[in-house]
Amino acid sequence: MKAIVYTRYGPPDVLQLKDIAKPTPKDDELLIKIHATSVNRSDWECLIGKPLYARFGGLLRPGRRILGSDIAGRVEAVGKDNKNFQAGDKVFGDILEHMGGFAEYVCVRGNAMALKPAAMSFEEASTLPQAGVIALQGMGDKVQAGQSVLINGAGGGAGMFAVQLAKRAGATVTAVDNAGKLDFLLALGADHVIDYKQADFTRSGQQYDLILDLVAHRSAFAYPRALAPGGCYYYVGGSMATLFQILLFGPLIRRRTGKHVRLLMVQPNQKDLERIAALCASDELKIVIDRQFSLEQVPQALQYLGEDRVTGKVVITM
Repeated sequence: MKAIVYTRYGPPDVLQLKDIAKPTPKDDELLIKIHATSVNRSDWECLIGKPLYARFGGLLRPGRRILGSDIAGRVEAVGKDNKNFQAGDKVFGDILEHMGGFAEYVCVRGNAMALKPAAMSFEEASTLPQAGVIALQGMGDKVQAGQSVLINGAGGGAGMFAVQLAKRAGATVTAVDNAGKLDFLLALGADHVIDYKQADFTRSGQQYDLILDLVAHRSAFAYPRALAPGGCYYYVGGSMATLFQILLFGPLIRRRTGKHVRLLMVQPNQKDLERIAALCASDELKIVIDRQFSLEQVPQALQYLGEDRVTGKVVITM
């Protein structure tokens, strides 16, 4: 089978298209013929090896040679211990645990997958697993009507869904990203937009009940300024310095200010996959696919993502 492989951290030109052996499923696995894979910020981070947590699988060299975690495809073979799927099922899911989505086939555990809604294309389904579940667990039941919500890094996949989920809950939404994405965010329903190159939301004087930060890089002590009394800030991704500060000082900030500065510990699960897919299949949430690339064009797709120009999602079609 064909796959995009890399053996060292670096820019997209370290990626190579190669013919490798087609995998065979273990007793607890499914063999999936991949039809579409969406590109995530985690793919870019694991490609370049930054931040440091992106090297969890291999400090000096990548431990996983094939990137790609959000897949949609058809079950081709089923291990004997899998009872919930059968050959021919159309499925989608998050395989971030071991990746392998930039390939024609991959073996995965059944609990990582869900049945694809019939009304949804493989390309659409591939946009949901990581971005949709992050948004659902970051907004979901945390937002109430009338609250004020800020989403930093709102122009990408998770931000796209988070803006819509917050509006659906009745919140007033402020979306932060670069100037090229602000019209896109207004079209999604954001009430206010901020160009992060022109303004620092932690110094504006505005306060929010909930902040979802997809690209955190400030001091942990900056965020309470932007939180209303009793408000919550959630770190999803960003710099290692900010991550460590939140882990170390989050409890201290809570005790001193009554405001919560913490990590969003995203838990991939089948229930949330099905829930976000149902919202999209019923047109309650809109899926925006910025561009589609072929498997051979994965380096170009990752370069496009790395330049921070993507609005919504980028998809690889097989």
